[in-house]
Amino acid sequence: MSPSEPAKKLTRKDFVSDQDVRWCPGCGDYAILATIQRTLPKVGADPAKTVFVSGIGCSSRFPYYMNTYGFHSIHGRAPAFATGLKLTNPELDVWLITGDGDGLSIGGNHLMHILRRNVDVQMILFNNRIYGLTKGQYSPTSLVGLRSPSTPLGSVDMPVTPALLALGAGARFVARSVDTLAKHLGPTFIEAREHRGTSFIEVLQNCPVFHDGAWDHVKDKKRTSETMLMLEHGKPMLFGDKDGPQKGLRLKPNSLELEVVTVGEDGVSEADILVHDETNRPMAFLLAGLEPPTFPMALGVLLREPAPTYDASVLAQVEAAKQQGPTNLDELLHSGHTWTVE
Repeated sequence: MSPSEPAKKLTRKDFVSDQDVRWCPGCGDYAILATIQRTLPKVGADPAKTVFVSGIGCSSRFPYYMNTYGFHSIHGRAPAFATGLKLTNPELDVWLITGDGDGLSIGGNHLMHILRRNVDVQMILFNNRIYGLTKGQYSPTSLVGLRSPSTPLGSVDMPVTPALLALGAGARFVARSVDTLAKHLGPTFIEAREHRGTSFIEVLQNCPVFHDGAWDHVKDKKRTSETMLMLEHGKPMLFGDKDGPQKGLRLKPNSLELEVVTVGEDGVSEADILVHDETNRPMAFLLAGLEPPTFPMALGVLLREPAPTYDASVLAQVEAAKQQGPTNLDELLHSGHTWTVE
């Protein structure tokens, strides 16, 4: 290509690999894959500088289906591989793909450390509240009472809320979306990629074989106006039927608890509704724990908190160390106090 020749404009096809996609019919993974493949050309991603790293699970087949670099690693350890890749080649655009089992069970420790370190990668956690690849055992996000091959009498474990765990581990960017909401999921991926540091995106994803309808209480098209709260920075946290009375969130008087109120009732006006602030970490904790039927599920960016990245800090430290002495192993071995043995 000559210097004057414009760069080729990429499309979704440029990010689609030649591998047959092997997920069950109706799996939410298809929608997430398609959204990623449509999103990357929009942000000018370069397939030669993009890499998808995964662990083990249905979601972890993802790298095979992307026409980029990929690394199908070992169970729960994808964050460690992603950290190494970013430190070795900081120019790489690293995407980390995991699931509620891979990321929160055997990989919980690694997930916590990549979040607190703030490595500059995008982490997408597919949450279907079940182990799909190994045929339907309960996972860390499964609800109490779930009957599965590993909990025939019903699970007695309290479930993990991924967004809360991420916030507790010190994540600086936490977002949530839904597999089939392409118009919401795509922009969420773009915002995650623009953030410098670890971007954690939980995607509510359906497993039609082993846990079909796990998110129906959120995704039911007849009720989404009541069950989904679309967060926008600087906008009131309103939801509900646009043709009817709008509902919103506010803090209970003299309390740090949220409550749902209806605008126009009991003296409530829009001025009483909380305004979403992506930089408010305490509020992000409150929003992350909401779920129907009492509250709507908060979708969008819960927290965006810029901070120095781990990879940039480590590489700066390496450069500083080079200024203080030998720059390679050979120079190091032949510097300082040396002697010759005769």
